[in-house]
Amino acid sequence: MRASLSPGITHAAHRRPGFAAALIHRLSGIALALFLPMHFIALGTALQGADRLESFLGLTHNGFVRVAEWGLVCALAVHMALGLRVLAIEWLSYRERTAIVVSGCLAGAFAVGLLFLLSGA
Repeated sequence: MRASLSPGITHAAHRRPGFAAALIHRLSGIALALFLPMHFIALGTALQGADRLESFLGLTHNGFVRVAEWGLVCALAVHMALGLRVLAIEWLSYRERTAIVVSGCLAGAFAVGLLFLLSGA
């Protein structure tokens, strides 16, 4: 009987805001980890001289790269905000109003992304 309850319990857990927050936190961490090789390539070109770095940075004027930069800023802000949520849960034993806290974290993170987008950086 226990095996038959397990899928129902697992399915119900997927609807909770804490599960969504954990999933988004992990996915944003993966996105940041995938960005690291490109960051190291950019740092490597900087070591090869200013001309080489300038030619590499010329790629950032592409529209696709601008959207990717915005996504990266959003992923960083989401990862930081949800990471602070995890720290609050672990250190402060704060577990109330999960949906409000998760929504606030996501709204704050996307506000940071919007500010980046509007700044024209």
